[in-house]
Amino acid sequence: MTIKLLSILAFSLLTPAEAALAHALVLRSSPSEGTTVSGPDLMIEIRFNSRIDGKRSRLTITGPDGASVTLPLRPAASPETLSGEATGLAPGAYRLHWQTLSVDGHLTQGDVSFQVGR
Repeated sequence: MTIKLLSILAFSLLTPAEAALAHALVLRSSPSEGTTVSGPDLMIEIRFNSRIDGKRSRLTITGPDGASVTLPLRPAASPETLSGEATGLAPGAYRLHWQTLSVDGHLTQGDVSFQVGR
């Protein structure tokens, strides 16, 4: 009985850590957080630590005027990459919101803030 209880406890302690490691986490993004980039057109790419489901992923950009636009996704260079193109960007502060479904079934999302210079 003690071994069974210890097995259940060990499983419950290890399972959440393994599940957390399975989520798609950003390895790098272009643009990077806090950078200033040239406009008016910008290629966007986010690379994750695991494969993602590109068909169920989304990139949304919010501009200095507060308006948000969902960007059409470009064909991925790899199964770990989400990319798109923003066009006609005026100078100012922007927020890129990404949302993706990792192949383990977990939804992850985040933001990248950047500036478009003159």
